[in-house]
Amino acid sequence: MKRIQLTLVISTVLILGLQSCFHRVARVDPEEQMDISGSWNDVDSRMVSDAMIEQALSEDWLKNHMAAQKEQPVIIVGMVTNKSHEHIDAETFMKDIERAFIESKKVRIVQGGEKREELRGERADQQVNSSVSTMKQWGLEVGADYMMQGSINSIVDAYKREKVVYYQIDLELSNLETNEVVWIGDKKIKKYVKN
Repeated sequence: MKRIQLTLVISTVLILGLQSCFHRVARVDPEEQMDISGSWNDVDSRMVSDAMIEQALSEDWLKNHMAAQKEQPVIIVGMVTNKSHEHIDAETFMKDIERAFIESKKVRIVQGGEKREELRGERADQQVNSSVSTMKQWGLEVGADYMMQGSINSIVDAYKREKVVYYQIDLELSNLETNEVVWIGDKKIKKYVKN
């Protein structure tokens, strides 16, 4: 009898142990708000991009540029520095902003950084390996009027099993010819987390 009970106990422990090894995966709507850890997530990224798009496309810098230049401003995206306490990839919200700028037809975007260097590398390769009629010429890039740069900061206030996390995301546009800052946008997010 003891042997049967011991076998049942061991079998139960093994079954429970095996069940914990299985993962459950469910597809959810990307627009659904899901906060699991309290850390930065896709909802925060979307909130930032929505706020920055609205601010950037509705403020005076754009009207002033159009009045003076009579054509869409050209923007190059520079660095967004993460000074927060956690890893935040700014590319998730910056790509949403770039896409919205292009789709609005109010702003043009040119490549910067590594992507620009990759394009230049391809153009250099074409000078050697492409026919004269199809190779792309040097010196025809569209120059940017403005550079967008920014920072991500955070403050954490924690006590025992509770914490408040405050994020501040700032983006700014600088005139590349004059270095004048023509626009600053910001989005603040505050989260209360109880463990």
